[in-house]
Amino acid sequence: MKLARLWQPSNPAFWLMIVVNLLSTVLAWIARTYDLAPIPALAVTVFAVGNALLGIRLMLGLMREEAATRSGDG
Repeated sequence: MKLARLWQPSNPAFWLMIVVNLLSTVLAWIARTYDLAPIPALAVTVFAVGNALLGIRLMLGLMREEAATRSGDG
C-alpha cells in the first residue's frame, strides 16, 4: 500500500471518498454544535460514523490498487 496512490482524480472512487469524508465532517460538526433530541442526535451520529467508515474503506481500496490499473500510467 502506498499513500501516493490516494491521488487519483480520474477515478470516481477518489471523488466519492472526498465527498463522504466531507459529509462525515459536517455531520460530526452538527452533532456537536446543535442540541438535538436523542433520536435525531443518534441518527446524525450513526450517519457520521458510517460515512467515516465508508471513507476509510474507499481510501484503503485506492491505496491497494495496482499502479498498472491507474489511468495515465505507462
